[in-house]
Amino acid sequence: MANRKEIETGMKYFVDEHSIVRKIWGKADTVLFIFAGAAAEFALNKAVDWLYFTGKLPADPLGRLFSTVTYAHKILFSTYDDANAAIDQITAIHKQVETARGSQIPDWAYRDVLFMLIDYSIRSYELLERKLTTVEKSEIFNVFYNVGARMGLKDLPIGYQAWVTMRSEHLQQNMEYSGLTRNLFKQYRKHLGSPRYWLLKKVQALVVPARVKQLLRLKDGNILRPILFIYKLTGVINLQHILRDTLLPQKYKAQIQALDSE
Repeated sequence: MANRKEIETGMKYFVDEHSIVRKIWGKADTVLFIFAGAAAEFALNKAVDWLYFTGKLPADPLGRLFSTVTYAHKILFSTYDDANAAIDQITAIHKQVETARGSQIPDWAYRDVLFMLIDYSIRSYELLERKLTTVEKSEIFNVFYNVGARMGLKDLPIGYQAWVTMRSEHLQQNMEYSGLTRNLFKQYRKHLGSPRYWLLKKVQALVVPARVKQLLRLKDGNILRPILFIYKLTGVINLQHILRDTLLPQKYKAQIQALDSE
């Protein structure tokens, strides 16, 4: 059902303004935790060689992964038509890469990226804010399902519970520690510097599923839990931006600030 603003402006939004998805993706801190989780899992995916094909990922791993997250953010806050146009553009870019390489990106690899956005949306919000209800989790799934359906992805799960099962299967079947994994984390360290790299891995240890944590041998991130406890208490005195400004280098500051939405 259209909300009042949609009726008044004649615009339909891809995600309802009151959706839990907008609350999650409308806060830069949460989005950066989604970024951290995706950065870990991207490195383990058996199709990570596709990200190496263009050379953009090893040359600028933070920028490449951050652009993926910011593109998703743009879609979730766009009108229905603009969001669909952005999704179509993403699909076209992937088709160009497939043509250049002379083969197709596996269907499961497309689903994996979509599943990451669903899972880390849930995990990051629950880590930083509160537990989500099953209804809210289903709403998150439905939004990203619509993205996948627009992209023409095959064999998408029908419903949140079916996604939970398929997500678990994908984590077992499509993840491995490889030379590309090792190289990508080496690039993370190079581009972040040692202190930020340490912080990234601690955040990842808290937010990623057990399978990812096991393959990457991430050490316990509980050292950050007292900081997160303080974080949850500091909203009223506006200290929350410390975490997000510490995680990524200064050159990303404007992009990070742009992720905060009213």
